[in-house]
Amino acid sequence: MKQILLLLIGLLFFQTTAEAQLLSEKAQISLLTSSPYEGEVFTVYGHAALRLKDEPRKMDLVFNYGIFSFEKPNFIYRFAKGETDYMLGVMKYSDYIIEYQLRGSTVTEQVLNLSPVEKERIWGALLKNYEPENREYRYNFFFDNCATRPAQLIENNVVGKVDYCWNPKPKTFRDVINYCTRNHSWLTFGCDLALGSPTDRAMTPHEMLFLPEYLKEAVASAVIVSDDGSTRPLVRQTHVLESEPEEAPTEWCTPLLCAIILWLVVSILTVWESKRHIHLWGLDCLLFLIAGLSGYVLFFLGFISEHPCTWPNWTMLWLHPLQLLVIPFSIVKKARIAGYYYHFINFAAIMLMLVSWYFLPQHFNTAFIPLILTLWIRSASVVLTGYFRKREEKGRLKNQVK
Repeated sequence: MKQILLLLIGLLFFQTTAEAQLLSEKAQISLLTSSPYEGEVFTVYGHAALRLKDEPRKMDLVFNYGIFSFEKPNFIYRFAKGETDYMLGVMKYSDYIIEYQLRGSTVTEQVLNLSPVEKERIWGALLKNYEPENREYRYNFFFDNCATRPAQLIENNVVGKVDYCWNPKPKTFRDVINYCTRNHSWLTFGCDLALGSPTDRAMTPHEMLFLPEYLKEAVASAVIVSDDGSTRPLVRQTHVLESEPEEAPTEWCTPLLCAIILWLVVSILTVWESKRHIHLWGLDCLLFLIAGLSGYVLFFLGFISEHPCTWPNWTMLWLHPLQLLVIPFSIVKKARIAGYYYHFINFAAIMLMLVSWYFLPQHFNTAFIPLILTLWIRSASVVLTGYFRKREEKGRLKNQVK
């Protein structure tokens, strides 16, 4: 989004205009909602911002709560831990709108039906938010983002109460996320891995406002209920600036396809080794190394990070840090007896998960099935190999006694 460059431009421009004492009678405040853009991971959900237009004061500004910097120290670690700090940026409306036109996003402007007092209150709140000590905030994807901040600002500063008069079809957080990422199967796969069962609860209508598209719909039907009981529409006018969207990318290498190929290859190798009466311990080390490291990531997200909705995560029934134990159990021959019992427990746990797949309170990506079966096959192979070896040893002992 070229956030940092736009922020610097906004800072220079805004410093010359923020000294205005009062808004004119012609001032208007609008909610800007941008349609999703498929070019970046963080733009597939759309965007929302507030516009302040006051021609007599020569102001046309956009207040954007979606500014962040990749240049901050330890950005990836802080992002994984849920400590991503976003900030309020201010820029010229012309600069803001050009960027979204270039990317092919349609921008909907909903001019709010506000009294002069309400406009001044919102203007004052924006200035307060823009003060250096208030500019940054701890971003939360579901509950504190570029869409929830404008909504809260409007709700807190109108004279009366905002009634959205909006009754959407009930949806879960995961329903909404997976719809937004429907053209990016690997992003959907990653979200399904990282997000636990709290993501599968139905949202309240107000919680749905975290998505800019739903915020736009809710605001369109909203009314302001005054203290005396009278009502007025929240939106006075709506303008749509159409843009030609880019075509969604075509994907052929999907997680499901890759998972099926892996399952088939591992199955063939498992049959091959059983016929040759050998065991590919190196294959186990590789597969369970990946599973264990993935389990560490899920453990970090569930127990250490501040991200919401990452715990409990039933995916950890098969992706967990203990899967790394398979490596020493495979490499050290004396530890293979312990490995036999570990694989037996792992085999039983995975079997139990597969049987109760549709009863667990969490949605699982379809690509998980061949991946789970891959680990299940390898554990089953160790268990069966150990079982037949024990039978052979018992047979030898009996022959020796005879």
